[in-house]
Amino acid sequence: MIMQVTKPARKAIKEGTQPLDVFFAPKTVAVIGATETAGTVGRTILWNLVSSPFGGTVFPINPKRPSVLGVKAYKHISDVPETVDLAVIVTPAASVPGIVHDCAEEGVKAAIVISAGFKEIGPAGLELERQTLLEARHGNMRIIGPNCLGVMSPLTGLNAASSRPRARWRCTSPSS
Repeated sequence: MIMQVTKPARKAIKEGTQPLDVFFAPKTVAVIGATETAGTVGRTILWNLVSSPFGGTVFPINPKRPSVLGVKAYKHISDVPETVDLAVIVTPAASVPGIVHDCAEEGVKAAIVISAGFKEIGPAGLELERQTLLEARHGNMRIIGPNCLGVMSPLTGLNAASSRPRARWRCTSPSS
């Protein structure tokens, strides 16, 4: 009897998906730590997502506000009415392991951890990073970060980065 082994790469090719699609072409994104406060990373990332043409749904997570930038906000990732593909985490480092745990429990496939204060600050930060990665592994989540600028994909129109874009998204058609 011959057993067929299914390899993840072959499955992805067959299904037309790629392992990093969850980062560059998500259908739903939660911004955990979204805020109205001007000049903050949480506001910048939310603004970049809602004003970029990636075509997905954005869910701000803020336990103190009913909406952020005019978008309905949710107190916790478990309150979001859809399954979230990608969580962008912009909260203090001490809260990140618990947030990644909660995201994993809710079936979130991946997270971008923008937050700083991990191994770059010494042993205490290194322990937070270890806990974060442990939670991600238990939940089979992919992680970019911590302490990163985010992700942009001109191909899909996604802008989940913490900097304001200099170039504007434009659709052009060839003139006749």
